[in-house]
Amino acid sequence: MNFKKIILIFYILFLSACNQFDKNNKSLVYISDQKYSNTGFALIYEDKLKKTKKISKKIDNRSLLIFHKKIKKNSFVKITNPLNNKSIIAEVISNNVEFSDFYNSVITRRIAEEISLEPNEPYIDLVLISKNSTFVAKKAKTFDEEKKVAEKAPVDGITIDNLGTEKKKKTKIEKHKFLYSIKIADFYYRDSAENMIDRIKNETNIKSSVIRKLSKTKYRVLLGPFNDIKKLEKSFDEIKVLNFENIEILKDV
Repeated sequence: MNFKKIILIFYILFLSACNQFDKNNKSLVYISDQKYSNTGFALIYEDKLKKTKKISKKIDNRSLLIFHKKIKKNSFVKITNPLNNKSIIAEVISNNVEFSDFYNSVITRRIAEEISLEPNEPYIDLVLISKNSTFVAKKAKTFDEEKKVAEKAPVDGITIDNLGTEKKKKTKIEKHKFLYSIKIADFYYRDSAENMIDRIKNETNIKSSVIRKLSKTKYRVLLGPFNDIKKLEKSFDEIKVLNFENIEILKDV
């Protein structure tokens, strides 16, 4: 009995020590989302991308399917165009396709058309839909029916509503100024954010890093802003050497 009490006391002291270590070691305290989401540029599929080896697999441009590197195959995602709030549900058909890490996914031309995505600025919000969500529970049948219709129809043919309700009219997309920043991470402490800035300066040639205070306990490290997609992609590729888990691209921050 005494031995069990000793083990219990030791375990409580061990947990307290771990919590104290995490509290003092501010450089390790990130703020992360439990559900996977990413905001950035999508790669709209074209056959010439396969021919030029910028992508390793083909995808049917009539389908409601995407390629993604981190999300499990056969998972559902919600893709939204932030410029007009149009969204659609798509399915991850593969997660082992090779394409540039600058893009958060490869989407079909049909998906791009459904959400009126600007081809020269294919900026999207992508969110993983959990298995116990309302969509998966009640709308999976609707998705399958729409997917079959999409695969049979020409790309420039019918317009599909991802929830099977009213058909939506295509609206003209207004031109927006190209201005984006790269979000590295959010931190609880400013010291942690400053340590990250120092690491970026010491390990890369990037000097345009800044800290944005979002609240008393949330500090965001950003690179930019960039007004040119080539400069944005170049900085994105350079920052990859630091192996950040989920880099995002944010518009007009």
